[in-house]
Amino acid sequence: MTFNGWMQILVYCGIVVLLVKPLGGYMYRVFSGDRTFLSPILGPVERSLYRISGTSEREEQHWTTYAAALLFFNLAGFVVLYALQRLQGSLPYNPAGMSSVEPGLAFNTAASFMTNTNWQNYGGESTMSYLVQMAGLTVQNFLSAATGIAIAIALIRSFTKASGKSIGNFWVDMTRCTLYLLLPLCMVLTLVYVYLGIPQTLGAYLDATTLEGARQTIAVGPVASQIAIKMLGTNGGGFFNANAAHPFENPDAISNLIQMVSIFAIGAALTNVFGRMNGDQRQGWSILTAMGVLFIAGVAVCYWAEASGNPLVHALGIDGGNMEGKETRFGIALSALFAVITTAASCGAVNAMHDSFTALGGMIPIINMQLGEVIVGGVGAGLYGILMYIVIAVFVAGLMVGRTPEYLGKKIEAKEVKMAMLAILCLPLAMLIFTAIAVVLPTGVASMANAGPHGFSEVLYAYTSAAANNGSAFGGLTGNTPWYNITLAIGMLMGRFLVIIPALAIAGSLVAKKTVPASAGTFPTDGPLFVGLLVGVILIVGGLTFFPALAVGPIVEHLAGIHGQTF
Repeated sequence: MTFNGWMQILVYCGIVVLLVKPLGGYMYRVFSGDRTFLSPILGPVERSLYRISGTSEREEQHWTTYAAALLFFNLAGFVVLYALQRLQGSLPYNPAGMSSVEPGLAFNTAASFMTNTNWQNYGGESTMSYLVQMAGLTVQNFLSAATGIAIAIALIRSFTKASGKSIGNFWVDMTRCTLYLLLPLCMVLTLVYVYLGIPQTLGAYLDATTLEGARQTIAVGPVASQIAIKMLGTNGGGFFNANAAHPFENPDAISNLIQMVSIFAIGAALTNVFGRMNGDQRQGWSILTAMGVLFIAGVAVCYWAEASGNPLVHALGIDGGNMEGKETRFGIALSALFAVITTAASCGAVNAMHDSFTALGGMIPIINMQLGEVIVGGVGAGLYGILMYIVIAVFVAGLMVGRTPEYLGKKIEAKEVKMAMLAILCLPLAMLIFTAIAVVLPTGVASMANAGPHGFSEVLYAYTSAAANNGSAFGGLTGNTPWYNITLAIGMLMGRFLVIIPALAIAGSLVAKKTVPASAGTFPTDGPLFVGLLVGVILIVGGLTFFPALAVGPIVEHLAGIHGQTF
């Protein structure tokens, strides 16, 4: 590790923290229905969309109606994206002449982008036409991100309302999020990326002659616009197979910094929205602090492991850190930082190959995902995910002092705790059961590029990434098979909707409760004691659930490497 490396990490953290209040304040005004500087332009568009869809910003929904609208909307998006892929060969904007996508892969991809996972069992430049990339994948990047933010806002409202039955209007939340937040920011980012050298064209792929005289086809396309929402919406699906390691997606250190900041910007700012809506910004800062503690710990371990290098290589007399699978234009520090950011958020974009990380360096991304990606997390998903842990944390605090738990004036009772545990436990259910089956089935084992602990880690990483709605991978696993296409898609759907429904159920339960005034016995949730309790609950619950499986892969692999054994 170097001083320069740590300075880059600290600069990144400083930029993210500086964006929390201004972006959080803007989002607070948007979702509160207040006037913003974009209202004169977008207000008429917003109202027209409500008239066309037959709803109104004054119309409120019960949590079950909100959930039903969300599910049907996402189902419609799934069907449209699946159809676009299957009909791709006969649709326009296909200059490379891509054929229709095979049914199993189309199913996996539709589930992937609809759930904000963006797992890719294909190479984008060799599989998807411009039309599918734009009207299918990019559109779902917007809608899946807006869905996650809408759920977070609905859950926040359940704490802020003194009592009632409604948690907002899904159509209004989706419209405002897309119109006032995602679209304007992505338009600006797209122009910045084009300036930095990322392609944005509908022209055909380019033919070039190399210095050796060989013919080479250079893939281009509407890349910049997809990269903007890919990062800002914590989607992660790349236009190119190499993702953010490709120079056309991530040309230099400036674009790399912008993309890393984009991944965390909205998720971090939503904690400020939470504090503002509850009338106490300290509540949001305490949540962000807990996230920050876990994030810095992960970065420190990952950076140390990669900077320390591979002991097997050192035994050959070659010193230095582990540069395998990393781009020289980013180096070890920014590669390790990007890996932790993309798995702490549910982004999944990569600027280095995680399969080439050291055992402990690769373990940190797995841990980040297995904790539910609550370390900032996906846009919206990170906040409602950590609120599930907060419910457990205040319940534990209540048990210790013999008092009915409460959070922000709302009583936390049996129903809320059960729903929170259901949301948390659905993740290991999808991750571990599918992993256990895959590593004993011949069809599952056949896709593993490595035997032993690292091969197990490849499979574990895949199902962890799917259920956590992340989308990154240990690249050694061949995922485009019937078994992995179907089971990974099921894991994505479980990880998305078996968390969303309990979260909305908690919102519906809390919004109906009257706010209880704070008293001398109220547990303070805006200080270091609460931060420590929350971090402890996240680590204990996650550790008890996942450590036995995790130890089989990266930890055993690390110990084997120390003793000079290979697999």
